[in-house]
Amino acid sequence: MRNEHQSKIESFYSANKRMPSYSEMTKLFGFKSKNAVFRVVEKLIDAGMVAKDHLGRLVPTQAFGEVPMLGFITAGLPATVEEELLERVNLDDMLIQKKASTYMLEVDGDSMIDAHIEKGDMVLVERANTAKDMQIVIAEIDGEFTMKYFRKEGNKVWLEPANKKYQPLYPEHSLNINAVLKAVIRKY
Repeated sequence: MRNEHQSKIESFYSANKRMPSYSEMTKLFGFKSKNAVFRVVEKLIDAGMVAKDHLGRLVPTQAFGEVPMLGFITAGLPATVEEELLERVNLDDMLIQKKASTYMLEVDGDSMIDAHIEKGDMVLVERANTAKDMQIVIAEIDGEFTMKYFRKEGNKVWLEPANKKYQPLYPEHSLNINAVLKAVIRKY
């Protein structure tokens, strides 16, 4: 089971984009003294969840923010499932290979709904100037940006929507790839 103190620090970090101070952790954990916070921090350091930088400030480690992977769930007929901790997964490591060239965009429109990408979804994309046939890309076509399937046959290139209501887009002047889709994130 996740450590309650670790969860509170992760929530603070997520909300504030920084680690809490010892004074803030005293309030966060409901402690009366910083001494109790020092003991919790030492346990978190020993567990490899946090570390101290060269100035003695807390910093997240690679294990910080990991999510437990508990097993598999059937999407077919209902079945019994044993919950067991298989491993811990860091979502950054799973989704982002090249952090410096990765960014997110919010989807507006319905031209990719048959690819299960809907208005309001967040897409994680990686900068690129080339793509393979049938990759979903962020592209500039004749000076306008859009997200579509990149299509290529021989020397002919075009963008194809994933919705029958829309027609393929053929460039009149230019078609430039800006990024390739890496993940779709939908919050419920």
